[in-house]
Amino acid sequence: MNQKLNIVAWAVLSFSTSLLLSQEVETIGVEQTDSLSKQPIQTLDLKATENQIDGKQVLQVVSSEGENQLKDLEEARRYDSLWLKELHNSAQLFSEMLLEVQNPSQEEITMVDLPTDTLKARLARLDEKTPFNISYNPSLESVIKSYLVRKKGLMQRMLTASQFYFPLFEQELDNHDIPLEIKYLAIVESALNPRARSRVGAKGLWQFMYPTGKMYDLDVSSYVDERNDPIFATKAACKYLASLYGVFNDWDLALAAYNSGPGNVNKAIRRSGGYKNYWNIRRNLPRETAGYLPAFLATMYIFEYAEEHGLQYKKAERPYFETDTVHVKNMITFDQISKLVDISKEELEMLNPAYKLNIIPKVKGKTYALRLPVTKIGKFVTNEEAIYAYAKKELDSLEKPLPQLTEAKNQVRYKVRSGDYLGKIAERYGVGVSQIKRWNGLRSNNLRVGQRLTIFPRKPYTPNQTVAKTNTSKPSATVTLANGSKVHTVQEGDSLWTISRKYPGVSIENLREWNGLSGNNLKPGTKLKLCDCSS
Repeated sequence: MNQKLNIVAWAVLSFSTSLLLSQEVETIGVEQTDSLSKQPIQTLDLKATENQIDGKQVLQVVSSEGENQLKDLEEARRYDSLWLKELHNSAQLFSEMLLEVQNPSQEEITMVDLPTDTLKARLARLDEKTPFNISYNPSLESVIKSYLVRKKGLMQRMLTASQFYFPLFEQELDNHDIPLEIKYLAIVESALNPRARSRVGAKGLWQFMYPTGKMYDLDVSSYVDERNDPIFATKAACKYLASLYGVFNDWDLALAAYNSGPGNVNKAIRRSGGYKNYWNIRRNLPRETAGYLPAFLATMYIFEYAEEHGLQYKKAERPYFETDTVHVKNMITFDQISKLVDISKEELEMLNPAYKLNIIPKVKGKTYALRLPVTKIGKFVTNEEAIYAYAKKELDSLEKPLPQLTEAKNQVRYKVRSGDYLGKIAERYGVGVSQIKRWNGLRSNNLRVGQRLTIFPRKPYTPNQTVAKTNTSKPSATVTLANGSKVHTVQEGDSLWTISRKYPGVSIENLREWNGLSGNNLKPGTKLKLCDCSS
C-alpha cells in the first residue's frame, strides 16, 4: 500500500506530533512515487568502497547511476534553503535580546513618533483582548520606544523568523487553553533560537534549566537534549506555564515565576506587603525579572502595531517547510546523512536541533527521529539499508571512538554520608546549593548522616560512576604526628592551609571532607582528623 502523508511543518520542526511519537513511521510514497514530483523514486545502489586518496584509505559512496537520479522540486528546495539561512542568521540575536532584558535602557527616547496618548490608547485596546494586566506606565513606554529605536533591527528580524515558529506555538498553547499571546515569550527568552544557551545553562526556545526540563520529561543525555527540540520544548513550556498559572491565578505573575521561579515571586509578594499585581511587587523581584514582563509586553505591542511603525521584514509567501520524519534504526552522523542524501549539514542542524553532537544515537528502549525535507525523505527510506551499512563501516573505521552515551537520570536519591556538606554534594551533581535546598525544603545548610536528598543532576549521571576526589590519598604513618596520632588539635593562628602544609599528602579539601567543614573558620582546641578514618 502506498501511504502518502503531506505534513505541513511549521518553522523548522513543527509537524504532526503524533507522527513522531507513533510506533510505526509512515513515509511518503516510498513504494512507487515521490509525493511531490510524482516521478518514480530511483533506488540508489550505494556501496561503501575503499580508495586511496593522498596515500590514505578512505571510504567513498558510489551510486550505480553515478549521479542522484531522484527528482526534486528544485525551486521549492531553493526557497526552503533561503529561509533556513534566514533563520540561521536570526539565531545569532539571542545574546542581544538577553542583554536587553537584563539591562533595560533607562535613557529618554524622543526620536520615535509615538505620542504618549496614542500609546495609552493602544495599550488599552491590547488590555481589552488579552488576559494580561496591560496598563500604561512610564517604564513600559521607555522599553517600547527603546525597542523601536535602538532594537528596531532585532524586532524586524524577529517578525521574519516568527512566521515559522508562531503557528507551532499557537497550536500547542490552544491545546492547553493558554493565551496565544504567550507566543511572544519565546522571543524574550531565546530570540527564537532553538539552540540558545544562557550563561546559567538554560537552553532552547523556552530556556529550560536542566531540572525543570527533566520534571517535564525532556530527554537529556550525552547525545540528545530535547530542550532544544521545538516540539517537545513547546509542549513542556505549556505544561509548566499552566501549572504556574494554577498557583498564582494571574498570567503576569505566572510569567514572572517562569523567569525567576515561584519562590522568588512569593517572596516579592510578602516583601511588598501582600500586593499581587506585578507592577506593585516589581521592585522586590530579581533584576532580570523586573525587566522581563516589560520586555514581553513591549514585544507584544510591537508585533501588534508593526505596520503602524513601518517595521520592514520579509513576508513569507509560503511560511511553511514541508518535512517528514523517519525513526532512525542505527547510529548515524549528520556528516554521513549530508553526504548520502545530498543535504547540507547546516540544514540538518536547523531541522534537528536536539542532537548535541550532530550524531543520532541508537539506544535500547528509546526512539530517535530524523527530520528531513519531504523531497529528501524518499531517498533516505528507499536506500535505508545501504545508508546504515555505509555509516556502520565508516564509524567502525574511525581511529577514535565516539563519545560513550551517558543518560541523565530524572532524579537521584542521595544518602548523606559522614563529611558531606551541601556545597560538596552540589558540585558533584553540577547544581546549586540553593536548588538542593529548594527541592528538599531545607531551611538551613545543616545535614544529618543518613538523610535522603532528592537531586535533579545537571551533569549526566551514572550510578556506578566513581566521583573523583582531589588528592584523597590517606597520609601514611610517616606523615602523622610523632606519637602516631591521626588527629591535629587546632592552635591559635592555625588555618586549613597551614595545617595541610604540616602533613604532606593532606590537602585542604581532604581536611574539609574528613571533618565535615564547609568554611575556613577554625576554633582553637578543635580536633581535626588527618585521615579518612573513624577515630
